[in-house]
Amino acid sequence: MLTHLHIRNYALVDELELELEPGFTVLTGETGAGKSILIEALGLALGDRADAGVIRIGTERAEVTATLAVTNNEAARAWLLEQELETGDGAECIVRRTVAADGRSKAWINGSTVPIQTLRELGALLVDVHGQHEHHSLLKRDHQLTLLDGFASQPALLSAVELEYRAWRQLTRELEELNVSGSDGDAQIEFLRFQLDELDELDVTPQELEQLDAEHKRLANAGLLIETCQAGLAGIDEDEDSLCTRLTRVLNDLRQQRVTDARLQPVIDLLDGAAIQIEEAATELRTYVDRLELDPQRLEEVERRLAAIHTAARKHRLPARELPELRQRLGAQIERLAGAWQRREEIAREIAACETRYRGAAAKLGAARAKAARTLEKKVMQEMRRLGMPDGVFTIELQARADDMPSPSGLDRIEFLVSTNPHQPPRPLTKVASGGEMSRIGLAIQVVTADQVDVPTVIFDEVDVGIGGRVAEIVGQGLRRLGECRQVLCITHLAQVAALGHHHLQVSKRNAGKQTLSTIQPLAAEERREEIARMLGGVEISAQTRAHAEEMIKRSEEFA
Repeated sequence: MLTHLHIRNYALVDELELELEPGFTVLTGETGAGKSILIEALGLALGDRADAGVIRIGTERAEVTATLAVTNNEAARAWLLEQELETGDGAECIVRRTVAADGRSKAWINGSTVPIQTLRELGALLVDVHGQHEHHSLLKRDHQLTLLDGFASQPALLSAVELEYRAWRQLTRELEELNVSGSDGDAQIEFLRFQLDELDELDVTPQELEQLDAEHKRLANAGLLIETCQAGLAGIDEDEDSLCTRLTRVLNDLRQQRVTDARLQPVIDLLDGAAIQIEEAATELRTYVDRLELDPQRLEEVERRLAAIHTAARKHRLPARELPELRQRLGAQIERLAGAWQRREEIAREIAACETRYRGAAAKLGAARAKAARTLEKKVMQEMRRLGMPDGVFTIELQARADDMPSPSGLDRIEFLVSTNPHQPPRPLTKVASGGEMSRIGLAIQVVTADQVDVPTVIFDEVDVGIGGRVAEIVGQGLRRLGECRQVLCITHLAQVAALGHHHLQVSKRNAGKQTLSTIQPLAAEERREEIARMLGGVEISAQTRAHAEEMIKRSEEFA
């Protein structure tokens, strides 16, 4: 519900602060006073196209800020939460729009800058305008279907259709993913098996590469190893001046001197230990040399094996050490693909069964809609005739969707059709030319389906064009009844309609120097009587006219 509107430098408005109340609010004023400014400014705040021409002359920027209560608007609150634009306790929403002299505009929702399209999406959940096509939800087929479903009151059928649709959609998505991942089918499996066969034939183990590298180094350097080890063995034990020979001479000399000084014994003991370790090292080295031999044939075998492994690694573009892991991955991938083909067949059967259930539920929903449509047509036409359209015809066209594909709302395509003149075939609401007729048709539908409408604020412009007398009073009564459950704003030229408002706003013009400015102010009881008297009597207002206005106001207060 719209609670506050701030307008600055917009058209004929210098600056305006306006508090708005629940119920039915009328806007009246002289012709040309600027009654449509409030609606146009609100439309700008809710995402209408910006035009630099709306900027008040002599200023650089127009600005409109609207504050709306969304406590009871579940759709708007869910949208704000999804867009991460909620604020505080989520009970209030503030939208702001500015237009600069160069035609550029900016938009904010709860202080966050947003694209204009985002502002329009929210606006459609907050305000519905009749008489102009902006924010006119009744012109949208989806909203028409929602109204019919609400009127039909078949939540169980709607839920069954939606549940079967979700199951069908989930299965079809799973099948699409399987088809994308396995689009080549058998050819892909055959190629993977060819790669796996090559790796199976190669049969590389995780430890083999490390072992082959070590063996290759040893075989490739066998000659140098033998030469180095033999030279070392000669220096340790086999030459005349070997390490063992010299150490033996040193030990003999020290033992002879030990008689002279017993303190040499620890040194002799250490050298004895060293002599034993050198002899053991010489033995180990001799054994190593005896086992070490040149083997060109084995070297060639190792080199061929390493070449085969590295060739396979280059082919698969990965390090040679990862070949065993690749072998395992290929095997697992083949299993998944083979299983996917089997799963595809299972899903296809599940989809067929789910679609059968879906179409059965959708057929029942379609039958319920067709029955409810006939009743809704009669009720709307009754209301249209009460609102001054005696030849009005309202029909609901219910057809199968052209693509015949499942949707969350069923298989029906719906459109509201209207004819306002005799012998004229019904046409879509979007083709109705008269703004006043469009507003009254919208009012008729709103009154009949008031309990099924989610948008909390409705604005009627030109609703009283071409009517008067008793019909005008009936239109006002319809607006007042609608105002009992929703916030209704209506621009009117008729006293019969104005008298039925819960609240009354007057639009007037005044001269301020070289400028003409529009103002909007709420009317107290006495001021309201004078305004309705003006609407009844014109320039000269008599006591009788004031009495008539007083009587109309009292009669409206008695209306329930």
